[in-house]
Amino acid sequence: MTSPVDLPAHALAAVSRLTTTAVWEHAVAMTRSAEDRTLILLRHAKAEQGGYDRDHDRELTGRGRHDARAAGKWLHENGIGIDEVLCSTSTRTQQTAEEVWSAGCPEADVHHDRRIYNASAGTLLEVVREADADANVVMVVGHAPGIPALASLLADGEGHDEAHERMSEGYPTNGLAVLRYDGHWSDLAFGAAYLQEFVVPRA
Repeated sequence: MTSPVDLPAHALAAVSRLTTTAVWEHAVAMTRSAEDRTLILLRHAKAEQGGYDRDHDRELTGRGRHDARAAGKWLHENGIGIDEVLCSTSTRTQQTAEEVWSAGCPEADVHHDRRIYNASAGTLLEVVREADADANVVMVVGHAPGIPALASLLADGEGHDEAHERMSEGYPTNGLAVLRYDGHWSDLAFGAAYLQEFVVPRA
Protein backbone atom coordinates (compact mmCIF):
# COMPACT_ATOMS: atom_id res chain seq x y z
CA MET A 1 0.00 0.00 0.00
CA THR A 2 1.36 3.44 -0.97
CA SER A 3 1.59 5.95 1.88
CA PRO A 4 0.85 9.65 1.30
CA VAL A 5 4.57 10.48 1.58
CA ASP A 6 5.34 8.12 -1.34
CA LEU A 7 2.92 9.89 -3.69
CA PRO A 8 4.27 12.18 -6.41
CA ALA A 9 3.86 15.92 -5.95
CA HIS A 10 0.94 16.26 -8.39
CA ALA A 11 -0.94 13.47 -6.57
CA LEU A 12 -0.35 15.08 -3.19
CA ALA A 13 -1.72 18.36 -4.55
CA ALA A 14 -4.84 16.57 -5.78
CA VAL A 15 -5.37 14.97 -2.38
CA SER A 16 -4.93 18.35 -0.74
CA ARG A 17 -7.55 19.88 -3.02
CA LEU A 18 -9.96 17.04 -2.30
CA THR A 19 -9.43 17.39 1.45
CA THR A 20 -9.99 21.14 1.28
CA THR A 21 -13.16 20.61 -0.74
CA ALA A 22 -14.45 18.00 1.72
CA VAL A 23 -13.82 20.30 4.67
CA TRP A 24 -15.59 23.17 2.88
CA GLU A 25 -18.59 21.04 1.97
CA HIS A 26 -18.82 19.82 5.56
CA ALA A 27 -18.73 23.41 6.82
CA VAL A 28 -21.49 24.43 4.40
CA ALA A 29 -23.59 21.42 5.45
CA MET A 30 -23.14 22.34 9.12
CA THR A 31 -24.15 25.93 8.38
CA ARG A 32 -27.26 24.80 6.57
CA SER A 33 -28.10 22.45 9.41
CA ALA A 34 -27.73 25.31 11.87
CA GLU A 35 -30.31 27.24 9.86
CA ASP A 36 -32.96 24.54 10.13
CA ARG A 37 -35.75 26.19 12.09
CA THR A 38 -38.88 25.00 13.84
CA LEU A 39 -41.81 27.33 14.36
CA ILE A 40 -44.56 26.40 16.83
CA LEU A 41 -47.82 28.30 16.41
CA LEU A 42 -50.01 27.84 19.48
CA ARG A 43 -53.45 29.34 19.83
CA HIS A 44 -54.21 30.10 23.48
CA ALA A 45 -56.22 27.55 25.48
CA LYS A 46 -59.91 27.97 26.34
CA ALA A 47 -60.62 31.22 28.17
CA GLU A 48 -63.54 32.51 30.18
CA GLN A 49 -66.20 34.54 28.43
CA GLY A 50 -66.17 38.30 28.74
CA GLY A 51 -67.13 41.53 27.06
CA TYR A 52 -65.07 43.25 24.42
CA ASP A 53 -63.98 45.90 26.90
CA ARG A 54 -62.15 43.32 29.04
CA ASP A 55 -61.05 40.90 26.32
CA HIS A 56 -57.35 41.51 26.96
CA ASP A 57 -57.72 40.44 30.60
CA ARG A 58 -59.74 37.26 30.14
CA GLU A 59 -58.25 34.31 32.05
CA LEU A 60 -58.11 30.63 31.20
CA THR A 61 -60.86 28.36 32.44
CA GLY A 62 -60.02 25.27 34.45
CA ARG A 63 -60.31 23.18 31.31
CA GLY A 64 -58.10 25.66 29.48
CA ARG A 65 -55.34 25.27 32.06
CA HIS A 66 -55.50 21.48 31.81
CA ASP A 67 -55.42 21.60 28.01
CA ALA A 68 -52.44 23.99 27.99
CA ARG A 69 -50.57 21.56 30.22
CA ALA A 70 -51.47 18.81 27.74
CA ALA A 71 -49.81 20.92 25.03
CA GLY A 72 -46.67 21.19 27.14
CA LYS A 73 -46.72 17.46 27.73
CA TRP A 74 -47.06 16.81 23.99
CA LEU A 75 -44.08 19.04 23.22
CA HIS A 76 -42.01 17.37 25.94
CA GLU A 77 -42.90 13.85 24.82
CA ASN A 78 -42.02 14.70 21.23
CA GLY A 79 -38.63 16.10 22.20
CA ILE A 80 -39.41 19.67 21.14
CA GLY A 81 -37.55 22.18 23.27
CA ILE A 82 -38.32 25.87 22.82
CA ASP A 83 -35.52 28.43 22.51
CA GLU A 84 -37.66 31.56 22.39
CA VAL A 85 -41.32 32.35 22.99
CA LEU A 86 -43.09 35.30 21.39
CA CYS A 87 -46.26 35.76 23.42
CA SER A 88 -49.20 38.10 23.22
CA THR A 89 -49.61 40.41 26.20
CA SER A 90 -53.14 39.11 26.92
CA THR A 91 -53.71 37.29 30.19
CA ARG A 92 -54.94 34.10 28.52
CA THR A 93 -51.89 33.74 26.28
CA GLN A 94 -49.47 34.36 29.16
CA GLN A 95 -51.30 31.78 31.28
CA THR A 96 -51.20 29.31 28.38
CA ALA A 97 -47.41 29.67 28.17
CA GLU A 98 -47.08 29.23 31.93
CA GLU A 99 -49.09 26.01 31.88
CA VAL A 100 -47.00 24.69 28.98
CA TRP A 101 -43.88 25.06 31.14
CA SER A 102 -45.56 23.48 34.16
CA ALA A 103 -46.11 20.28 32.14
CA GLY A 104 -42.39 19.66 31.73
CA CYS A 105 -41.53 21.57 28.57
CA PRO A 106 -38.30 23.43 29.45
CA GLU A 107 -38.79 27.14 29.95
CA ALA A 108 -37.45 29.43 27.25
CA ASP A 109 -36.79 33.13 26.85
CA VAL A 110 -40.25 34.71 26.78
CA HIS A 111 -40.91 38.03 25.08
CA HIS A 112 -44.34 39.59 25.49
CA ASP A 113 -45.26 41.64 22.46
CA ARG A 114 -48.40 43.76 22.29
CA ARG A 115 -48.37 43.46 18.49
CA ILE A 116 -49.31 39.76 18.76
CA TYR A 117 -52.60 40.56 20.49
CA ASN A 118 -55.33 39.86 17.92
CA ALA A 119 -52.76 40.42 15.17
CA SER A 120 -53.15 39.64 11.49
CA ALA A 121 -50.98 37.04 9.79
CA GLY A 122 -48.91 39.82 8.25
CA THR A 123 -48.16 41.44 11.60
CA LEU A 124 -47.31 38.07 13.15
CA LEU A 125 -44.89 37.40 10.30
CA GLU A 126 -43.14 40.70 11.05
CA VAL A 127 -42.82 39.70 14.71
CA VAL A 128 -41.37 36.26 13.88
CA ARG A 129 -38.85 37.85 11.52
CA GLU A 130 -37.47 39.69 14.55
CA ALA A 131 -36.86 36.45 16.50
CA ASP A 132 -33.41 35.83 17.95
CA ALA A 133 -31.12 34.70 15.13
CA ASP A 134 -29.62 32.06 17.44
CA ALA A 135 -33.01 30.52 18.31
CA ASN A 136 -33.64 27.35 16.31
CA VAL A 137 -37.08 26.69 17.82
CA VAL A 138 -39.49 29.59 18.27
CA MET A 139 -43.03 29.39 19.61
CA VAL A 140 -45.68 32.05 19.08
CA VAL A 141 -48.60 32.06 21.53
CA GLY A 142 -51.41 34.10 20.07
CA HIS A 143 -54.98 34.32 18.89
CA ALA A 144 -57.36 33.45 16.09
CA PRO A 145 -57.70 34.33 13.29
CA GLY A 146 -54.06 35.46 13.05
CA ILE A 147 -52.39 32.24 14.23
CA PRO A 148 -54.42 29.91 11.95
CA ALA A 149 -53.94 32.26 9.00
CA LEU A 150 -50.18 32.45 9.56
CA ALA A 151 -49.85 28.66 9.70
CA SER A 152 -51.80 28.27 6.47
CA LEU A 153 -49.97 31.03 4.59
CA LEU A 154 -46.49 29.93 5.69
CA ALA A 155 -46.99 26.32 4.62
CA ASP A 156 -49.22 27.10 1.62
CA GLY A 157 -50.16 23.43 1.21
CA GLU A 158 -46.62 22.10 1.68
CA GLY A 159 -45.93 19.42 4.28
CA HIS A 160 -47.67 16.35 5.61
CA ASP A 161 -51.07 15.79 4.05
CA GLU A 162 -52.55 14.41 7.27
CA ALA A 163 -51.49 17.52 9.20
CA HIS A 164 -52.99 19.81 6.56
CA GLU A 165 -56.20 17.82 6.60
CA ARG A 166 -56.52 18.10 10.38
CA MET A 167 -55.76 21.82 10.29
CA SER A 168 -58.34 22.38 7.53
CA GLU A 169 -61.00 20.99 9.88
CA GLY A 170 -60.44 23.88 12.27
CA TYR A 171 -57.88 25.53 14.54
CA PRO A 172 -59.61 25.50 17.93
CA THR A 173 -58.25 26.81 21.21
CA ASN A 174 -55.00 25.03 22.13
CA GLY A 175 -54.45 24.12 18.48
CA LEU A 176 -50.74 23.67 17.82
CA ALA A 177 -48.98 23.70 14.44
CA VAL A 178 -45.36 22.61 13.97
CA LEU A 179 -43.72 24.11 10.91
CA ARG A 180 -40.21 23.62 9.54
CA TYR A 181 -38.21 26.27 7.78
CA ASP A 182 -34.69 26.34 6.34
CA GLY A 183 -33.20 29.80 6.60
CA HIS A 184 -32.85 32.87 8.75
CA TRP A 185 -35.88 34.11 10.65
CA SER A 186 -35.44 37.53 9.06
CA ASP A 187 -36.02 35.95 5.63
CA LEU A 188 -39.17 34.01 6.55
CA ALA A 189 -41.96 34.52 4.02
CA PHE A 190 -45.38 33.14 3.17
CA GLY A 191 -44.95 29.83 1.36
CA ALA A 192 -41.41 29.29 2.68
CA ALA A 193 -42.21 26.67 5.35
CA TYR A 194 -43.86 23.29 5.46
CA LEU A 195 -46.31 21.86 7.96
CA GLN A 196 -44.94 18.91 9.87
CA GLU A 197 -47.71 18.39 12.42
CA PHE A 198 -50.97 19.79 13.67
CA VAL A 199 -52.49 18.66 16.95
CA VAL A 200 -55.07 19.84 19.47
CA PRO A 201 -53.86 18.47 22.82
CA ARG A 202 -56.63 17.84 25.32
CA ALA A 203 -56.39 16.84 28.96
